[in-house]
Amino acid sequence: MTESLTDEHELTLAPIPSDWILEGNPVARNKCVAGSTDGMASTHVWDCTAGRFNWFYGCDETVYILAGSVSITDGVRKHLVRAGETFFFPAGSHYEWTVDTYIRKVAFTHAPNSRRLRFALRVFRALKNLGRRRKSHREQPSGPGLAIVQINRQ
Repeated sequence: MTESLTDEHELTLAPIPSDWILEGNPVARNKCVAGSTDGMASTHVWDCTAGRFNWFYGCDETVYILAGSVSITDGVRKHLVRAGETFFFPAGSHYEWTVDTYIRKVAFTHAPNSRRLRFALRVFRALKNLGRRRKSHREQPSGPGLAIVQINRQ
C-alpha cells in the first residue's frame, strides 16, 4: 500500500481555486483511494508545491503528512505539521496554509450529519431497539406453556 501512496504518477491535477491563493503558484494534485458505501467518507492522497493559500473545510478532515511540512493558522493559533504527524480540521473551519517546498498527505474526510439529522437518527435507533426488545419479550414463554418446577430440599 505504501507504493500506491508514494507513486506520483497516480495523482491528477486538482487546482486550488485562484481566489484562495495568497502567494506563489502552488500546484496541487490528488487521487481518491477509497470511499464509504454511504458516500459520507473518503480517503485521498494529495500533494502540493510551494505556496500560501486559504483552505475552507466543508467536511471534517483528518490528515496524516507523508512528506514535507506545512505551516497552518486559523488566524489565532499557528501550527507546524511535519511528516509523520496528524492534524484534524473540523467542518466549517478555515485555515491558511503555507507550504515552503512540498507537502504530501493522506486525507480522511467525513461529511458530518446536521444536528437535526443526528437527533432523528437517535430517535429512529431508539424506536428500532424498543421494537426489538418487545419482539424478544413476546418470544419468551409465558402463561400455560411455562412450567415452574419447585424443588424441595430436605
